[in-house]
Amino acid sequence: MSTNSSHTRRVRPTWDTEEKSVFEKGIFFSARQALKRHASGGNILIAATALALLIANIPQFNNTYFEFWDQEVRLQLGDFNVFSHSGEAMSLLAFINDALMAIFFFSIGLEIKREVLVGELSSFKQALLPIVGAVGGMAVPVAIYYMLSKGTDYAGGAAIPMATDIAFSLGVLAMLGKRVPMSLKIFLTTLAVVDDIGGIIVIAAFYSTHIELMLLVYAAVLFGVLLLGSAMRIKSKIFYLGIGGVIWFLFLNSGIHPTIAGVLVAFCVPATPVFAPKKYIKIIRRSISHFSEDEPEDLERKSILDKEQMNWLKEVESASDKVISPLQDLEDSLHPVVNYFIIPLFAFANAGIFLLDMDPASIVEGISLSVICGLVIGKFLGILSFSWLCVKLGLAPMPAHSDWHMMSAVSMLGGIGFTVSLFIATLSFDVSVAHQADLLSHAKLGIVCGSLVSGVIAFVWLHLTLPKGIAPDAAED
Repeated sequence: MSTNSSHTRRVRPTWDTEEKSVFEKGIFFSARQALKRHASGGNILIAATALALLIANIPQFNNTYFEFWDQEVRLQLGDFNVFSHSGEAMSLLAFINDALMAIFFFSIGLEIKREVLVGELSSFKQALLPIVGAVGGMAVPVAIYYMLSKGTDYAGGAAIPMATDIAFSLGVLAMLGKRVPMSLKIFLTTLAVVDDIGGIIVIAAFYSTHIELMLLVYAAVLFGVLLLGSAMRIKSKIFYLGIGGVIWFLFLNSGIHPTIAGVLVAFCVPATPVFAPKKYIKIIRRSISHFSEDEPEDLERKSILDKEQMNWLKEVESASDKVISPLQDLEDSLHPVVNYFIIPLFAFANAGIFLLDMDPASIVEGISLSVICGLVIGKFLGILSFSWLCVKLGLAPMPAHSDWHMMSAVSMLGGIGFTVSLFIATLSFDVSVAHQADLLSHAKLGIVCGSLVSGVIAFVWLHLTLPKGIAPDAAED
């Protein structure tokens, strides 16, 4: 509080920067890098969504936009088309949703395995709060949606509001800069990862069609080969990706959604490197020592390397590749592809909703209202109430440097379902049936509106309640 001559007013608190010395360089480094990638990917995702909505509602372009996704995709080997489902060529939209999104779920599988082994999910005490919050954030939205849709023809879409979009939500936090504690960002990221696990289970359990048992038997045999390769310490990424591609095709035609194959293959990728760090250090020291034996003036002069120098550097390069595990290498390599291409392309293909023939009142009725309430109210109440109970019962501590205002705002931020919500919506309704295609359009409208409302409320809430200045655990760039 501060007092002037006329009145007393409340002053927003400021972070105690003295605490920052506790968090020296290197703390949360890998977490910071992942958060940056997700946050920057969120900006592209927002742009792709806005562009899709714009083009879908411009009369001169919207027919071209919607017809474009119906084109067939083929990778033909003789009479065999790799991108075929039950003998029929996939449309471009199906290719994005079933093939490219399998890569997205493969990257999620890699992230989940890493988090379990060395990340936030590796410690039960650290992981408990976001796990409990995520459970509430899945159960309550589904319950609210189901209560509003019980007995209707869209009740089967109850899983739509259960997801949290990590890229979008971290993009909102990124707009607040270093005022947001790193621990709060990690809480949200871990919660979103657990949400993804829930989404994967739901897709596997409820979005399977007629099962072709023999194709699943073949897939199981190939999974056994991958597990055997992992046990035998085969580190070749081509080995896992090549067999994984065959498993994806078998899942695509077996009745199990092919994105599940991406997750299961990711769990088979080895997490241990070829070289232990100690051996790696010995190799690079030996290679670099050759250069130190050269004349100093030769090292300072810019010139083409001789054959021996090239061999020494290639030895360092080879050792560097072998000290990073296949799991971490693949995850790092896929992040740019997934965040900057696959997810924006998915949003651009699926978020285009023709609004000009919609009754504005439909936003607050039917499936749109059910989705909005599930995302905005359900996610907020679910995450916050379950987290509050977990902390009050002494099962887990609050994230460092946070309070219940921050936790409330982050709970609201969990209502940005977007990517996985859109994905589940496309699985819930058959666009070849006119009535279900209309339900899908209104579900998408509810997802966009609900995510937007959650994001705006959370941003304003955090902006008004976060202390000024840099959070104590905000690491240097």
